[in-house]
Amino acid sequence: MTREPTADEATDTDALTRRRALAAAGGVALAGLAGCTALDIATGEPAEFSSGTATVADATLDESGYELNEVTENTQTREFDVAGSTREVRVTSRIAEYDKAVELFGERYQAAVFAVLATPRVEVLGQAFNPVGELDDAERAQLIVDRYEGVSDLERGSEYTTDVLGTDASVTVYTAEGEIAGTGVSVELEFHVAEAVEAGDDYVVPLAAYPTSFGDGENVRRMLNGIEHEPASEDD
Repeated sequence: MTREPTADEATDTDALTRRRALAAAGGVALAGLAGCTALDIATGEPAEFSSGTATVADATLDESGYELNEVTENTQTREFDVAGSTREVRVTSRIAEYDKAVELFGERYQAAVFAVLATPRVEVLGQAFNPVGELDDAERAQLIVDRYEGVSDLERGSEYTTDVLGTDASVTVYTAEGEIAGTGVSVELEFHVAEAVEAGDDYVVPLAAYPTSFGDGENVRRMLNGIEHEPASEDD
């Protein structure tokens, strides 16, 4: 007989699944560098690129009902051959994750998620390089799809434009079938995938997902409008 997970266990599993899915986003910048033949690195020291942090204002959280889960860092390292010598490049991205719970069968599960990825601009041959911006909408959606189990039939739906860090950002809405992790409950899901927005030396990519029955589109828009960006410090 299989034991059903408790709410705490389901939440822990959710958090681990979410971190694995979103941490993949931190490696996008390095994947995009694979075709480069030279980097602006004059010494043998590693070239380090670190992002600031993009979060949602507290006042917006109060209005939307989301709560901060955690802010994590993801560092990816890769080596390149430049002018006959090896150069190491390290890219550190930061991800702020917010959750909203739903009650099912008398237990509470983290069913909705809003995440903001900040990844640094990588200078390649003197030009700013934006590998995240080169992902299409469907590829960006995959960064958060793994938040749920058994997602299928991802279908592109509507689009809208809203303010993100003072920029009119395009947001694509997808629908899909899937399960809330740890519950075995099949639901229709809605994903909001925003384009990458420039913020100082970073690119910021907001992502949201929730069961369609939540009707949480307006709250997601509030969260998008409430994003703030803090540049990386000199110590980063």
